[in-house]
Amino acid sequence: MSQNNQDKKSSARERLQAQRAKEKARERRGRQLKVAGAVVAVLAVAGGVGVWAASSSGDDSGGGKVALPKGTQDSDKPAVPVGKKEAPSTLTVWEDFRCPACAQFEKGFRGAIHELEDAGLLRTDYHLATIIDGSMRGKGSVTAANAALCAQDAGRFREYHDVLYENQPPEQQDRFADKKYLIELAGKVNGLVSDTFKQCVDKGTYTDFVYKSNTAFTNSGHQGTPTVLLNGKNLAEEKNLTPDGLKQKVRDAAKDKKAGGASGAAGASGGKASGAKPGGAGAERGAGTVGASAGSGSGHSAGASAGTGHGAGQRAGAGHGAGAGDGAGAGHGAGQGHSAGADTGQPGGSTDRVPAP
Repeated sequence: MSQNNQDKKSSARERLQAQRAKEKARERRGRQLKVAGAVVAVLAVAGGVGVWAASSSGDDSGGGKVALPKGTQDSDKPAVPVGKKEAPSTLTVWEDFRCPACAQFEKGFRGAIHELEDAGLLRTDYHLATIIDGSMRGKGSVTAANAALCAQDAGRFREYHDVLYENQPPEQQDRFADKKYLIELAGKVNGLVSDTFKQCVDKGTYTDFVYKSNTAFTNSGHQGTPTVLLNGKNLAEEKNLTPDGLKQKVRDAAKDKKAGGASGAAGASGGKASGAKPGGAGAERGAGTVGASAGSGSGHSAGASAGTGHGAGQRAGAGHGAGAGDGAGAGHGAGQGHSAGADTGQPGGSTDRVPAP
């Protein structure tokens, strides 16, 4: 065999080996991005925002006491609330500052969310996760989350939160692990950079808080980030939800609550007035049954109005007959109807105020 043929065969073998090496490397990278048993889904919002597969970073705050940023609570699901506490709707967001799909969601829905928060119609609870640190390796997720919590102490969480997503590096790059870079980005937020903020970022003051939040995410059963729930309902179940669609849902919820509270108040007022007079009349005439009947009739109608659609008003009204000899039962029953109407003003009377796990 000539030397030329040997060289060609050797060159072919080398090319084949190089190709196999590339394929094996590609397979290894693919395995690193997979999560056992998890399905990478698509969040059906903003025209289809991707969901990053869940993966724990392997860090945990342990069972000890953790430092708390201002305005947060040490619960089993640590969160940063934005907006008025008494807002009629709650948006629950599980997110990772290194997650590309989270950035897509933020850029698509940020304007709508801010508008609803500023109008007092929505409170957003942000739960911070570190899944990219676990799947891609690095510290950027936890370091950026800690910096955001330092911004929370300064009353600038929302602004800095948005700056981080606007300057998110590719997930393969762990630039958020650079604390100097995070402080540099903080310069884009008026009034944020201070010695206190810098020390908080450098020391990792809220690292344990972030790890505890990530543990809550790992135990939540959610498949990936972003996971977004409105009043406990996962928005991934909504088909092609748009920012305008989200605003409409929140406004409708506010109207339903207001209507429930108003009819409850009317029921209380109507029941007290009508129940007192017939009851009194019955007492004056010495006919307890007449007073009871009149008080029950008026009070039940008011109670039913207070609890329309909930069933609670019917039960409250039914209670009028039992104590309506002097009209007091009617007033009491209407009061119950008001309470039920106010508490169950959301559609179906079952809206969950607590962020769903």
